[in-house]
Amino acid sequence: MTMRTLLRGLPVLAHDMPSFDPTAAPADPLALFVEWMAGAVDAGVDEPHAMTVSTVDADGMPDARVLILKDLDEAGWHFATSSASAKGRQLAANPRTALSFHWREQGRQVRVRGIAAPADPAVSRADFLARPEGSRVAGLAGRQSDVLSDHAELDRELTRVRERLAAEPDLVAGTHTVYAVAPHSVEFWQADAQRRHVRLRYRRAGAAWERELLWP
Repeated sequence: MTMRTLLRGLPVLAHDMPSFDPTAAPADPLALFVEWMAGAVDAGVDEPHAMTVSTVDADGMPDARVLILKDLDEAGWHFATSSASAKGRQLAANPRTALSFHWREQGRQVRVRGIAAPADPAVSRADFLARPEGSRVAGLAGRQSDVLSDHAELDRELTRVRERLAAEPDLVAGTHTVYAVAPHSVEFWQADAQRRHVRLRYRRAGAAWERELLWP
């Protein structure tokens, strides 16, 4: 069996999915996102707060990786990373960012495009201290995305950091940064088994939002 045959034989949108009436959508995309997120949680979607964060490097090449949504408020969609990481450096040079959520069980996607900005340092500090111990140890070890020559080197560094953290439980990685993505556009995509997908896009228009339907 070829890869093409294998892929073309896999089912797509072959399960029950909720309906979506865009005429009943709220005026603000944040309100609709909260509604859809709650629906994903109620439907048992695995890790519904996981999202793909896309950035661009100095050569214009896109990068994408999955992170966890930390918060949502008037400032935008929040995520955390090291400012010294590849994505942190890319954001410093070009803050244009795209976020993508995919809730397969509901046939739903949400696409956010906007500008990422660092949150207040106090917010980043509080976020770091609220992280599980393993995440704090990894953050304090740093060097994210650097070339690793030997796993033993990683084990030694993690052991050293774990011992230091035990002695200084309030230790915070100086590069740990929470970013908020202020949206320029937000698209809500509801799949349909007959491919009559419903796509509703919000676009920023000053202090308000314009809404428009898109072809599937």
